[in-house]
Amino acid sequence: MAVTGSAVVPRGREPGSGRRDGGVRMAPAGAPRHRPGRESASRPYPRALPIVPVRARGLTIEGADGRRYLDCLSGAGTLALGHNHPVVLEAIRRTLDSGAPLQALDLATPVRDAFVAELLRTLPPGLADRARVEFCGPAAADAVRAASRLVHAATGRAGLLTFTGACRDGASREAEAAYGTTAGAFGSRGARPPYPRDQHGPSGTGAERGAAPTGAERGAALVSRWAEPFPDDAGAGAALPAGLLLEPVHDEGGVIPAPDPWMRRMRELTRARSVPLVVDEEQTGVGRTGTFWGVEPSGITPDAMILSKAVGGSLPLSVLVHDEALGTGRTGEPPGGCRGNQLAMAAGTATLAYVRENRLAERAAVLGDRLLGRLRRLADDVPCIADVRGRGLLIGVELVHPEAADTGPPPTAPGLASAVQRECLRRGLIVELGGPGANVVRLLPPLTITDEQLDAVLDRLADAVTAVAGQPPPSGPAPLPGSGSAPSPSPRSAPAVTPGPRRALA
Repeated sequence: MAVTGSAVVPRGREPGSGRRDGGVRMAPAGAPRHRPGRESASRPYPRALPIVPVRARGLTIEGADGRRYLDCLSGAGTLALGHNHPVVLEAIRRTLDSGAPLQALDLATPVRDAFVAELLRTLPPGLADRARVEFCGPAAADAVRAASRLVHAATGRAGLLTFTGACRDGASREAEAAYGTTAGAFGSRGARPPYPRDQHGPSGTGAERGAAPTGAERGAALVSRWAEPFPDDAGAGAALPAGLLLEPVHDEGGVIPAPDPWMRRMRELTRARSVPLVVDEEQTGVGRTGTFWGVEPSGITPDAMILSKAVGGSLPLSVLVHDEALGTGRTGEPPGGCRGNQLAMAAGTATLAYVRENRLAERAAVLGDRLLGRLRRLADDVPCIADVRGRGLLIGVELVHPEAADTGPPPTAPGLASAVQRECLRRGLIVELGGPGANVVRLLPPLTITDEQLDAVLDRLADAVTAVAGQPPPSGPAPLPGSGSAPSPSPRSAPAVTPGPRRALA
């Protein structure tokens, strides 16, 4: 008998033995075994994207069944250079072959120093000269908690104020709980202030399509409502928060770019009240929005920046960059053990340098304009598209039920957005959904996407939206591709996928 964990298994039936026993053929040693029933139900992506990727390069993913897809999810924005870019792979191999430690905690290493030097070259000028770099745990939520500790120590106040729909709202609430937010602090009131919108549609002001105020006008109107939440003193009935956390673009909140005048006003308000301004660049950094950092178009200098996802070059890494005036000492907690990942730092250095040297942020701005222009022309012909918005290669397409509203703005259409996502997948295109009602189709292609690939993405997305718009609104979840109950795709809508022998992806 053999013991496997706490179970006793007859000899010859050990997993991986490759032997037959009792009519059961065991898998050969080392063979991968997919057991979806053994994983937690917390995995969201397989429910919408039922593929098993086994090979990837650039924009292209190959599934276990040999089908190929254009990936406009990019690891939820993690892959600035796409899958397995040569400069990233070379940086990882070089680090592995050097014999350097792969985990060095907070100790100084050549790999760490190279990452910090390259990162400082890319920061906004007002921050770069005064910046201090803190490596956090592998996730952006770790950097949010580090930012909360930092501003708490610097101000003596509690609470990291965020906006409705923020990607890291949950992490900031957790940080507030850890640092003793009181009932009188603004951040503990339960409701978050609204994030400004510079577009039309049901999630905006309710104005008719084409008649909404400009971003500057709406920003000015919002500013008058924003002064009150920041009292001049605690006697006004609410304590100031320890810091204000905002995103230059609410990505998961529906791809909503913040108006630049509003960003500047937030900087004025926080500076006047000595509230540190923390900008979350998890999604918007490393060239994604047409500038190296999403905060740059507004011209403001934040007190701190949260960096993650693309900054690790496809590997887990998060960093908090802050002004030296906020302090450089310990903030009350020991450093985490996962913040010395040398492979992530090497991959991140290669990615930052490649984006900077090849001016990929500028190219993202040009390609983003092409995407917005064509999708807005599509919106003129497809009533269910309420709005197309974004910056650079971070694009959102908001879908509604235009025929379902007698008065006022049409209701959001998460069912339509899900149907578009499925139709895209049938055509060999991977897209993501976002927004409070999951009614926004999001595009996050790698910055290395070619002109030809961009046209292919647009063709497949336009085909999918047109196909869904011509169908009755779905009353419930539609079947996933390959379930047998979905309609067969037409020749034009069939996925551009190529089964065949295993080979390197172009």
